[in-house]
Amino acid sequence: MQHVLAKLMVIGFLLVAQSLALAAPKSLTVTYEATRNGQPFANITETFTQQDGKYRIESETRGIGVYSLFGVRRLLSEGEVGSSGLKPLHFELHQGAEAKRSLFADFDWPGNQLNMKVKGKPVTAELKPGTQDIASLIYQFMFVQPTGESFKLPVTTGKRLKQYKYRVAGRNVPVTVPAGSYKTMHLQDAAENAEEDSKELWLGDASIYFLPVKLVTRDDKGDIEQVLTGLHAE
Repeated sequence: MQHVLAKLMVIGFLLVAQSLALAAPKSLTVTYEATRNGQPFANITETFTQQDGKYRIESETRGIGVYSLFGVRRLLSEGEVGSSGLKPLHFELHQGAEAKRSLFADFDWPGNQLNMKVKGKPVTAELKPGTQDIASLIYQFMFVQPTGESFKLPVTTGKRLKQYKYRVAGRNVPVTVPAGSYKTMHLQDAAENAEEDSKELWLGDASIYFLPVKLVTRDDKGDIEQVLTGLHAE
């Protein structure tokens, strides 16, 4: 037991589970506006629903102007809600009408295997405990929030399984977005290649279920900034 506790302290994976009955509503509709290098890029609409221990997340990104030519990007994540939050079972990504660009992932938890389909070809990886997909990731924060200085989380993009690493850069950081002003937790990418391809998140407080109010992705083409424009809960 002492060895396990010591290992947890070393990797800094200190997360605390919230009461699932209080942590998240039964239904959420969330909207974001995205800009690339300061210019309007896309509008994002997402829905989250949970019922009878099951959840479903749908995300739709529609480009603005010339970016609309790339087609609508759709994400789907389905799975269970348990004592550790979200447990994905199935994930899909579709970009426009091009079927060859679609990605699929099925989570075989009993067999500890992630079964992906990339360009119609099967790809497998060892399924790590707590694995999320890129759609469920931000909604997992409704149930479990970081309490230490850093944490790791395995996440599938549909193509591969990656280890996401974040450090807590600040707490109670004021952020104003179109949806309002919030005290946020600022998470910075702590991966080894973060300078080349990094992600930052500002998680809101309990009033908006700890969802991100702002996200920034940086790559060799510049910055994509995503800000919360609306949230409706039932």
